[in-house]
Amino acid sequence: MPPVKVLLVGSGGREHALAWKLSRAGDLTELHAAPGNPGIATLGSCHPVRAEDGEGLLTLARALDIDLVVVGPEAPLVAGVADDLRHAGIAVFGPSVAAARIEGSKRFAKEVLRAAGVPTAETFSVARPPCVVKADGLAAGKGVFVCRTQAELDAGLRAASAFGGPLVIEELLEGEEASIHAICDGRHAVALPAAQDFKRVGDGDTGPNTGGMGAYSPFPIDAEELLDLVHRPVLHELAGRGMPFIGTLYAGLMLTDDGPKVLEFNCRFGDPETQVIVPRIDGDLLGLLVAAAVGNLTTTEVPVSDEAAVTVALTAGGYPAANDVGTPIEGIADAEAAGALVFHAGTALQEDRLVTNGGRILNVTAFGESVADARRRAYRACEAISFDGMRYRRDIAADRGLRAAR
Repeated sequence: MPPVKVLLVGSGGREHALAWKLSRAGDLTELHAAPGNPGIATLGSCHPVRAEDGEGLLTLARALDIDLVVVGPEAPLVAGVADDLRHAGIAVFGPSVAAARIEGSKRFAKEVLRAAGVPTAETFSVARPPCVVKADGLAAGKGVFVCRTQAELDAGLRAASAFGGPLVIEELLEGEEASIHAICDGRHAVALPAAQDFKRVGDGDTGPNTGGMGAYSPFPIDAEELLDLVHRPVLHELAGRGMPFIGTLYAGLMLTDDGPKVLEFNCRFGDPETQVIVPRIDGDLLGLLVAAAVGNLTTTEVPVSDEAAVTVALTAGGYPAANDVGTPIEGIADAEAAGALVFHAGTALQEDRLVTNGGRILNVTAFGESVADARRRAYRACEAISFDGMRYRRDIAADRGLRAAR
């Protein structure tokens, strides 16, 4: 593969993890990010262009003579940023606005799943408990409400309606959740390591949904088998509709007593799953992304480390209801000295001092021979970091995972 200049779009923990992995690629000549964050800035050059600014990204990519643009977050993909760049002749890892509807509209995703014959939760025309209420559009992981009682349903309908747009009412599924990512070139798919994330804000899987409080990998499931059941039929259906999917197709699954069922599809790398999946990849991630972007994915298997990984999100005290801005952060160097990777998710520099700048502030990732070993190391590293109001779940990956319902 010839030398590659990469522009990474985004500013969160997922993008920092991707930047960390891409910076280690032998064929990488330059790494740029827009807008990036203080952690990414230690690995490449950051530019003050918003992730949703398609025209600004195109101007930047041309000025830097970029070979590959990797779009991290869902919002710019749903807004059509990949189309702006692709139409200008720039290779992009990320789906078109049409294909990104698989995440941008839950109603559209349901239609595709039914047409592709992929098992999923049943949709209800009337909201009655128990059920799940979902905002149809993007909600940063916070638009899903599990309603077992009428009071929870009333509250869920109000909260979901606040996002605007239509609602989707689904049956309440019980079982273990799993996250299965596939790298896709429009026709072919390659499985990445399976993971499990923890969406609820509180220990014991309590409280409101968040963007994700932590994750671990490996998760004991056959990802390749699930690609045949879930991802490849959806790829075929989207291609048949004239909207081939190029990028990361990420299925959130519930492993029910009746078999796996799709809870949701995402059109990008998961966050915080990326923070445990990408560090476990032994192979060339950059080459994989380039091949997918140009429609030439020939690899059938991604080499993966035998080590387990656990990541814990350190959040603002009021998250997910409120963010924190401007609070000094201490101890990252100590956590890294203990062997952890610390990915910046919501940070900024204020007069050369690292401060909070969001809801999820940092992701602390550690490795071990087992999930339990990685978990111990991750929490030991978390204890080295501090900022006023810092909170985190204490049970990420405890007993490998929790029962869930969505």
